Amino acid sequence: MTEKSQVENSVTDLSVRYGQIDFDYGLRLATTAEEEDGPVWMVNLMRYRDTAQYSDGRDSTLSGREADDAYAPIESLAAVGAEVVFFGDVETQLLGDLPPWDRVAVVKYPTRRSFMDMQERKEFKDQHHHKDAGMEATIILGCQPFAHPAAPEDLPEVAQVPHQSTADDPAVMVVHVIAFDRAESELEQSIEHMTAYQDHAVKIGVANGVQIAGWFNVEGTIIGDGRQWDQVRFNAFPSRAAFMAVVTDPERLAVQAEHRETAMSDTYTMIVRPLINNIGASYADALLSDSEDL
Repeated sequence: MTEKSQVENSVTDLSVRYGQIDFDYGLRLATTAEEEDGPVWMVNLMRYRDTAQYSDGRDSTLSGREADDAYAPIESLAAVGAEVVFFGDVETQLLGDLPPWDRVAVVKYPTRRSFMDMQERKEFKDQHHHKDAGMEATIILGCQPFAHPAAPEDLPEVAQVPHQSTADDPAVMVVHVIAFDRAESELEQSIEHMTAYQDHAVKIGVANGVQIAGWFNVEGTIIGDGRQWDQVRFNAFPSRAAFMAVVTDPERLAVQAEHRETAMSDTYTMIVRPLINNIGASYADALLSDSEDL
């Protein structure tokens, strides 16, 4: 049996009804040389069934979300040294195909191999039927952080931000999942357009208290729907009012039409209410790549 076949068998031991497995990326995760391996951030987009559907046909009154909560592989994650660095519920999906996603989570694994090792653990396999029952669809993106624009020296104080967090309008995370035009002749131009857009948008965002929580390049999609993605960006807004102030800014809208819409071939944009948010701290010591690398 070939090494690739062994990897495929180890993954397909699980009955996965909620997405397509990329066995080539699975092989990379499993076989990256130890001296070349390192942390990987797995970004999870999750959409639940209305009612859990167990493959053994049992009756269930659980919702899909409740079944996934029963799955929660905390023991398995801890055993391989992984940690959940972001977790939140999607309040609004602004862009992207429907139906909307329900949750976003990010798990940092100490190595690529550790992600594959977790799949082999007995307690993980024993609990996986709950995820399979509850999850209608998922996209799991293996990511690496990249260098984003530094905060300006004149960053406004919290008290100076026009739309501060309140009990009625608390902080939110806006998550962008981005695909550039993959044609070789267009890719470089797409990145240039996105850079031009972000140079303008960052200035407007900073004035409204926005902070970059984490920007990532996508190195592979272990489970998805066949589409290829390039980046995931997490931007922290002090409130939904701050988000609306940024997105309706006339200067930003003009630059968006000229550059951002030109740069992307596909995207999701979601307003997420964070329940766990350690995403920035999770790669503070990582070796960040150049922001134009893909």
